[in-house]
Amino acid sequence: MSRKLLSDILSALLVFLFIYTGISKLLDYHTFRRQLGQSPFITLYAPFIVWALPLGEIIIAGLLLYTRTRLMGFYLSFFLLSLFTFYLIAMLRLSYFIPCSCGGVLQHLSWNAHIVFNIVFVILSTIGVLLHIKQQSAHSAN
Repeated sequence: MSRKLLSDILSALLVFLFIYTGISKLLDYHTFRRQLGQSPFITLYAPFIVWALPLGEIIIAGLLLYTRTRLMGFYLSFFLLSLFTFYLIAMLRLSYFIPCSCGGVLQHLSWNAHIVFNIVFVILSTIGVLLHIKQQSAHSAN
């Protein structure tokens, strides 16, 4: 399988994930806002996060669609998924109450399954970054 094809597949998986979760959060805005407001670590930031997170997910998906902006999309995917994974781990370790502010079917995963799911997508984002960097260096070497 070529690097470009693999990069396209990884990008498509992340686009699907971010479009799905971003739109799910916006469609169920009131529930998402309530759950973020109940989160012990981010209650103060909930009014900002309730809009910034789903819009950020959709923007990242848009960046991943175009070869020219794909590397930035992979980096932002890595950052957002890593941040959320660390947030989930902190919540599991330090909080007695963990509201689920996930979108769609992801809210039905156990917390451990959600962490594993996120780690898989962090790894896919990392592979995407590495592939894209290799593609760019191969093009610049020619």
